Amino acid sequence: MVALARQTLIHEWRRFLPAMIAVGFAGLLQLLQAALVLGIFGSASVYITGSRADLWVGYPGTQSVNLGRPIDSDVEMRLRMDPDVLRVEPFRWVDADWRGTRDTGGVSVFVSGIEAGPQGLMFERVLPATLRARLNEPGAVIVDRADLGNLGVNLGDAATINGRRVRVVGITSGLRALGGVNVVASLATAQQLDPSAAVDRITYLVAKVRDPSQADTVANRLNGAPAFGNYAVWTAKQFAYRSQMYWMFDTGAGAGVLFLAAIVFLVGAVITSQTLVAAVIGSIREYATLNALGVGVNALRKVVMEQALWVGALGLLGSSILAGALFALAGHFNVPVELSPVAAGTCLLLSLALALVSGLAAIRSLRHADPASLLR
Repeated sequence: MVALARQTLIHEWRRFLPAMIAVGFAGLLQLLQAALVLGIFGSASVYITGSRADLWVGYPGTQSVNLGRPIDSDVEMRLRMDPDVLRVEPFRWVDADWRGTRDTGGVSVFVSGIEAGPQGLMFERVLPATLRARLNEPGAVIVDRADLGNLGVNLGDAATINGRRVRVVGITSGLRALGGVNVVASLATAQQLDPSAAVDRITYLVAKVRDPSQADTVANRLNGAPAFGNYAVWTAKQFAYRSQMYWMFDTGAGAGVLFLAAIVFLVGAVITSQTLVAAVIGSIREYATLNALGVGVNALRKVVMEQALWVGALGLLGSSILAGALFALAGHFNVPVELSPVAAGTCLLLSLALALVSGLAAIRSLRHADPASLLR
């Protein structure tokens, strides 16, 4: 019966092609949707994932990295006193207004004031040491390549942030932020761009621990002794997850994405089931002949389910190839896409389940495979 299912697909491929396209298209939409969700909401934690800090220290209850409030800089001393902490750096966040050389109007930007030294933890994954060193120049900033058009500048151009002159000394990739444009500057430049902020207050402190696997233990110990002011300590993994979940669910954006995913699955299931039903009905006389020759209905059901499995597998193979090409195209145009193996496997399994559910719907058509229908 398995051989019969494959042979039917080969010889009657035109009947099953619409079902393959339907499954493949649904799988492609699921993959693209997952990649865009992970890429877009993942950019909310680019400050964390692009850095090599193990611990983040900020105001208690902070839901996302972009919602940080100032803490007392004396907390830095508490961190340095811990025997497992190797390095501590301040990170200053400034909400600012950007005006470039071209007429783009005011652009809301996030200025990240970081340690410009070669051993800096912030954005170490996306800023080479040579590029980071350029931030030591007064008024120097680095921007993401994908944001040049929005900012109206090119490398070497001057601009103003909060009315103060800056110059673009570097361009890199991997700095795109969710909800605004990210601009990187040194701590000194960031302080100049936000003169109203107190010098002895900082948005975050980041730290490197001796053994990264013990980051949770160190964070718990530091949270248990808030003797140097009001602060909270998170591991980098915890804070990144916290930021992503805030943007995905607390802002309402995630609910819309999940609703769209359900709609895609439902529409794909309806279209695929109808095409499979049509294919089975188109071969109903052949199934009736097999039934007349002694092939039981259960065996015919296995044939249909085998066909549904092959339709799903072939459709997903095509969608995977096309998705790979689209991801490469998205990377070329700086579209934020990111797809983990777990997310990709989940999408493919959902689409395969869609094909199997459609196969179950097509089985109902076998009730017409009555040998008596051959006499009509």
